Amino acid sequence: MSGRGASTAFTTTHAAASGARVLVTEDVEKGVAGVDFVYTDVWVRMGESDEQWSARIPTLLPYRVTEKVMQSSGKPDTKFLHCLPCVHDTTTVLGKRLFDQHGLDSAEVTDEVFESSRSVVFDQAENRLHTIKAVMVAALGRD
Repeated sequence: MSGRGASTAFTTTHAAASGARVLVTEDVEKGVAGVDFVYTDVWVRMGESDEQWSARIPTLLPYRVTEKVMQSSGKPDTKFLHCLPCVHDTTTVLGKRLFDQHGLDSAEVTDEVFESSRSVVFDQAENRLHTIKAVMVAALGRD
């Protein structure tokens, strides 16, 4: 088996063993219903061409994390996660270019969500920093 079917079967099997549930859907509102966390990632990696943006925006725009998406969880305490960096406004060079070329004021998450009290992206980044330091210490064999 290859492609999405293989990864879905693998994920479903392992999720069942842990008691988790897996839902594969293209319906964003259905996908976030009842969740505690909404997690997204960048649409295009740093250094990729403008053509990559042009190719991906039409496909990914329906999945942008907006306040409506967060409200669709049905839970007022649902948190937003992102591994950073992200394009959430037009204050960066990339954000400005995205606006100039595509008319978008954000990409994977709106500034409204990114700057909201639901966003825990900086706590997440801090935790990642400490995890990386612990891995480095373990790799170096020090106490």
